[in-house]
Amino acid sequence: MLHEGEAKVLFGDGEAEVIARGRYVRCAVTGRHIPIEELRYWSVPRQEAYIDAEAALKATRGR
Repeated sequence: MLHEGEAKVLFGDGEAEVIARGRYVRCAVTGRHIPIEELRYWSVPRQEAYIDAEAALKATRGR
């Protein structure tokens, strides 16, 4: 069964646990879809995903 929609993820230190399957998560800064297999940047305290290092930096600086 394919899960085409947005995944729900619990972001931890050094790992992200998918708690509801899907193909992507959304970048908290840009709103763009991030395929689960390409997810590399996130914030544990904010529980947010970021598309790239630049978006992660913007989030820490208040966007």
